[in-house]
Amino acid sequence: MATVTASNFVSRASSVSGYGALGSESKANLAQISQRNQTMTHSGLRSLNSLGMLKTRSSRHAVARQATRKVQDTQNDKSSAKIVCGQGMTLIFVSAEVGPWSKTGGLGDVLGGLPPAMAANGHRVMTISPRYDQYKDAWDTCVLVDIQVADRIETVRFFHCYKRGVDRVFVDHPWFLEKVWGKTGSKIYGPQAGTDYKDNQLRFSLLCLAALEAPRVLNLNSSKYFSGPYGDDVVFIANDWHTALLPCYLKSIYQPKGIYRSAKVAFCIHNIAYQGRFAFSDFSLLNLPNQFKSSFDFMDGYDKPVKGKKINWMKAGILESDRVVTVSPYYAQELVSGADRGCELDNFIRKTTITGIINGMDDQEWNPATDKYLSIKYDVTTVFEAKPLLKEALQAEVGLPVDRNIPVICFVGRLEEQKGPDILVEAIDQFIDEDVQIIILGTGKKYLEKMIEGVEKKYPDKVRAIAKFNVPLAHVMIAGSDFIVIPSRFEPCGLIQLQAMRNGTRSERCGLTNIEQSLIQISLVASTGGLVDTIKEGFTGFQMGAFNVECKKVDPADVTAVTKTAKRALATFGSPALKEMIKNCMAQDLSWKGPAKQWEKLLLSLGVEGSEPGIDGEEIAPLAKENVPTP
Repeated sequence: MATVTASNFVSRASSVSGYGALGSESKANLAQISQRNQTMTHSGLRSLNSLGMLKTRSSRHAVARQATRKVQDTQNDKSSAKIVCGQGMTLIFVSAEVGPWSKTGGLGDVLGGLPPAMAANGHRVMTISPRYDQYKDAWDTCVLVDIQVADRIETVRFFHCYKRGVDRVFVDHPWFLEKVWGKTGSKIYGPQAGTDYKDNQLRFSLLCLAALEAPRVLNLNSSKYFSGPYGDDVVFIANDWHTALLPCYLKSIYQPKGIYRSAKVAFCIHNIAYQGRFAFSDFSLLNLPNQFKSSFDFMDGYDKPVKGKKINWMKAGILESDRVVTVSPYYAQELVSGADRGCELDNFIRKTTITGIINGMDDQEWNPATDKYLSIKYDVTTVFEAKPLLKEALQAEVGLPVDRNIPVICFVGRLEEQKGPDILVEAIDQFIDEDVQIIILGTGKKYLEKMIEGVEKKYPDKVRAIAKFNVPLAHVMIAGSDFIVIPSRFEPCGLIQLQAMRNGTRSERCGLTNIEQSLIQISLVASTGGLVDTIKEGFTGFQMGAFNVECKKVDPADVTAVTKTAKRALATFGSPALKEMIKNCMAQDLSWKGPAKQWEKLLLSLGVEGSEPGIDGEEIAPLAKENVPTP
């Protein structure tokens, strides 16, 4: 076994280096042989070799030299490790979610789609996220790291798989694995929607520290273009408040020791409404020097989590990172427009400046020509023949009267105030007399789940409410419905409208969008965020105007806007103009290719040593197999 000492951490790496190049059968055989020859002890759901751990700690210096020789030998034996394309950057994406393994919303989707697009352009790319479940395609690297979190030492393992040109790394620890069962389960951040785990600060502090170790200690050789550890000349892309401590630890622990000397951090805000606000007394848990206190110091007018002075993780991420990015140009404008849309961080964002890059969508997952969840595949040449059949299948599946001539409006999203399901429910009363069917799918806060179930009981022949997490049904709804409603009070980017346009469902940004005879995507977001950047009124959808961002009550003006837009969209059902809008939507390039080039330009501007422009590449990897937990 090998040991690498970094700062105040001890990393223990298995002597079986470069495991990533092995086939799954070979890896399984190695694991079985190892288990037969060693005495194992168990802690929670994972097994640890006590004898091996003891030997590792006692012989770390000798084994570190052995590990170094193995890395050098691997690089000498593998000529392709010199990067065949001869250019690119070394990128590390760190996030609490990464689709399809873990996802509660757009954050997981972005981490699922953007990294492969960057890899296709010739960059070496790694993602690091928690291991919330026993993902069957992720293998134990046998690399363990001891990390100090608050006043305790915690041991983490790294699991790994190589998919679509990206090293997917998962941090294994009971704080993640024992709290969440299933790819999402809505339990990533708390036992139920709206309730956080009390130790979230410790959980995500651990994630940030583990993410700073992984590029240096993992000897990954799955790619034919790269091999060995990622090294120090990297660009970290931290995502949302859960990873906001990364630039702080980089500056306080690593760089003073000459580690990651030229590394930079880009901090991406996916949703500024979630900031990581905690009691100011909790700053001591973070193990940061007092010089960082001012970056965390925050005052607001709320009593949660405590009254008075607080620490704010996102504020620190904004101030301590080298660049601040968000997920659409219009959302970037909103964040600096004032305290209401900037959620009281607008002054700090204006100080650092911010760049908005519109999200793309994963066109492998959301491709109606290959979508595994659709019984009938289609493209732009067959969309108008396929849509009526898919609509009938959708109506039958949810138990609504089967009639292709009835327009279907659907809502797919989290049941939280931001997404506006309460606005939609009140608006339904005002346009339910139209010839229309409405299907609502989502999970979230219990009172909102009961609210949508109540509207189904009120209109059993016209409304269906499914308060469940159901990926297959989401795909069928987007492909089979005529309109998709997005009544968001605010929306950083929004991916559902991109997916709808890809499937021919017209997106109505704060309004409606439709496909075949009439695909209406009622994107009720009051012309906010990425909905403004992606939906063009009358060309690719319908706009409704800006909504009130106050989440505690429903603004009657917003209900009226939804109602009028829905009626306006329904009036176009079956018209040539609506079919033309559908064609406009499907003709767009909504993939990550364009956004990936904008990300490349921004990250190159950070000037990390050895960074070079990539290539104009296309992702040629086959479709990734479905990633599901083991039984």
